[in-house]
Amino acid sequence: MTEQAQAPVFAIQRMYLKDMSLEIPHAPHIFLDTKQPTVEVGLDVSSEQVADGIHESTVTITVTTKAGERVAFLVEAKQAGIFEIRNVPGEQMTMLLNVICPNIIYPYLRANIADAIQRTGFPPIHLAEINFEALYQQRLAQQKEQQQQGQQDSGIVVPGAH
Repeated sequence: MTEQAQAPVFAIQRMYLKDMSLEIPHAPHIFLDTKQPTVEVGLDVSSEQVADGIHESTVTITVTTKAGERVAFLVEAKQAGIFEIRNVPGEQMTMLLNVICPNIIYPYLRANIADAIQRTGFPPIHLAEINFEALYQQRLAQQKEQQQQGQQDSGIVVPGAH
């Protein structure tokens, strides 16, 4: 029985759309604009422990589309999942929360973003696949660099320094 209690547990409890906002600040005039639109995508991943062995992982995406200098539309969405994670070593827990969980959540978020944009009357935008492991490794490298700069600069870290 004790062997079963020590076995690692990873289970999806629930997927849900935590928050979504959509703005078309220049409607209806923006629909008449013939400029080639530009698309900017911002991404964030976060997690928190909500109970013993229960974690929420959240992926947030902001899609800003502009025609010239004017915002055509702005969509921000947070897709989350609740995961039961028990008896997992710390390093593996970090990988689960920053790589595996976001990989599971992201397809739901992509579908919700595509659906919201399609409902605006603009051509659909299909978000590309994301390598969450590469993003996680990049974030770790940035944190390490900031810590090294902080030690060299007597603890002063300049916001936005990479």
